[in-house]
Amino acid sequence: MRWDSLFDDLEGQLEQELGAEEVDLLAEEERLRLGRLGLRERLLSITRPARGGAERIRLELRRGPIVTVAVGSIGRDWLAGELDGPRRGSCLVPFAAIASLLPTSEQLALSLVPDPPAEPAGSLSARLGLAFVLRDLCRRRVAIDVTTASGQRLHGTIDRVGRDHLDLAEHEAGTPRRASAVDRIRILLFDELALVRF
Repeated sequence: MRWDSLFDDLEGQLEQELGAEEVDLLAEEERLRLGRLGLRERLLSITRPARGGAERIRLELRRGPIVTVAVGSIGRDWLAGELDGPRRGSCLVPFAAIASLLPTSEQLALSLVPDPPAEPAGSLSARLGLAFVLRDLCRRRVAIDVTTASGQRLHGTIDRVGRDHLDLAEHEAGTPRRASAVDRIRILLFDELALVRF
């Protein structure tokens, strides 16, 4: 009879140790999964819930303001959407310009979901970099307002887009880009772009 209780006790200890080992293994797998998460994946999880409309997220820009953006699309290294607040309009935000996300508790939970919603196969936005989007604005001759990482606010039209910079023809807001209206051409590095409104 004593042998039975000894074996029962040993069996209970072994089950407890195996259970603790499995819990530790699951915790380590979760740490590894979280360690591989990038900002883009977390944004996709937040902005692609099964709800209608664009998801609004608050962003704190490097050396800049906190803005709320109704996210429309997410590229390889940028997001685009509509600004909320007094300065409404379409905007483009490079990931490099984001100091932090300020998610709601629900958005935070969504951003950590183990199996985020899959992007459509061959998703074009996942492959498009910031330069491509800026080239589109250049091609369409869209007047833009740029907030730089150093806090400057500039207005103009993009003349050219290089690999890591753009040429901004600065002119007065509300006037079309004409040689006579251009105050100066400014070459801006992409790293200096905090917010592009158009």
